Amino acid sequence: MAVKTRQLALEKRLEDNQRHIKAVARNAYGNQKERVVDDDQITQFLPLVHKVVNRVVSYIKPPLSYDDLVSAGTIGLIKAAKDYDSSHQAEFKTYAYIRIRGAVLDEFRSFSFLPANVDKQIRQAAQASTELTEEKGCAPTHEELAEKLEISVDKLHQTFKNARTKHFVSLDSSTENSPSLRLSLEAVNTDTPDRQIEQEELIEKLTEAIQQLNERQRHIILLYYQKEMTMKQIAEVFDITEPRVSQLHASALFDLSVKLRQWKDGR
Repeated sequence: MAVKTRQLALEKRLEDNQRHIKAVARNAYGNQKERVVDDDQITQFLPLVHKVVNRVVSYIKPPLSYDDLVSAGTIGLIKAAKDYDSSHQAEFKTYAYIRIRGAVLDEFRSFSFLPANVDKQIRQAAQASTELTEEKGCAPTHEELAEKLEISVDKLHQTFKNARTKHFVSLDSSTENSPSLRLSLEAVNTDTPDRQIEQEELIEKLTEAIQQLNERQRHIILLYYQKEMTMKQIAEVFDITEPRVSQLHASALFDLSVKLRQWKDGR
């Protein structure tokens, strides 16, 4: 009964969103005489908005909410429909996904600031991890890293989560100085020979770093970034709790960021 109730609630939310998206779409470009994508076609891509948001739901913290990101993604979808040029090779679904994802990340970015003391804790943890790795010749265990930092393992795990929040945009989207982890895993081709060489080197180093993760962390990274599964779906695969998947994901990203920073610094 509870499952059916949740399903009915979700269906109602989708219907409400469909009505809302039609109204906003008409208002956004209702005066255009010719439109490549009509209102009904736009509503067909509404589940894509939820798919994108569901991938980042573990990162959400107050005052940001799931509905905030859905609203941002919906606006991205509407703008994609307005700006789409059918003469380009990309299909509308591909173009819409990029615009939805960009809008969601922009919304997330605006709420992703961390207090200075938290940022300091992240830097200290990264430095300590680097030092222990150089001493031991391998990455430290969580217990070893926590001992060096003189904090509990639970607090260290919270630091991992804070670091994941801080680096989420750069890890899951491309910027000039920080290539996308998702795109790197997909081995996307680049435009120029120099950038292609740089991308291939990054992929090689990233592959090495991922192989050095423990088996479960490695699988979580690949399922999340390559298969685009949600934390909930991954939890079902491993038959563990969603918070545990989130914790493993956060610690894996922390380890990867430390290894890639060492590579960039020439260590």
